[in-house]
Amino acid sequence: MADQHHRALVLPRHRHLKWKALDPLEALLMVLCGVCIFMFTLAVLCDVVTRSIGTPWLWLQQVTTAFFAWGVFIGMAAATRRNDHFYLTEITKRMTGVPRSLIEAANRLIALAVALALVWFGWKNAILDLGSFRMPSLIPLAVYTGIVPVAGALIALFTVEQLVNGLRHGFEGPEDHDFAAPGEKK
Repeated sequence: MADQHHRALVLPRHRHLKWKALDPLEALLMVLCGVCIFMFTLAVLCDVVTRSIGTPWLWLQQVTTAFFAWGVFIGMAAATRRNDHFYLTEITKRMTGVPRSLIEAANRLIALAVALALVWFGWKNAILDLGSFRMPSLIPLAVYTGIVPVAGALIALFTVEQLVNGLRHGFEGPEDHDFAAPGEKK
């Protein structure tokens, strides 16, 4: 039953590149993205209303910033798992065989290097930000930047997942045949 709850949030496209064990994590990331978007929107609305009535809540801008930052980085991790946005899909979806595998593997190795940089430098930055605080709330800046290494680790995990499964089973999936040019075999 729990499997059915998160199934609607897990994109079935490129299923051959995914491990079923990570499906609940993808579903959780999608829920967290929704929460961040909702809370960001609510905080902006409250900020506008309180400023309009002449009694601004200054801390709302900090809340807005936090939900925006977390939403962006959680969204990056979710987009990686869903094979959206980070890869040269428009070029590779029309390719097959070894050329496609080489380009797909190179794409993922570059994404993995960036993800590891996010982990390393994001961690260093978050640790430094523990000693810096936002005014007037005195919230440590690490609350905002702490998501960077977490997102980097998730992106690395999902990139390795796709790299391993793509090299094992091929990167080409059934959904790629939907994009065949006129006159090509579908």
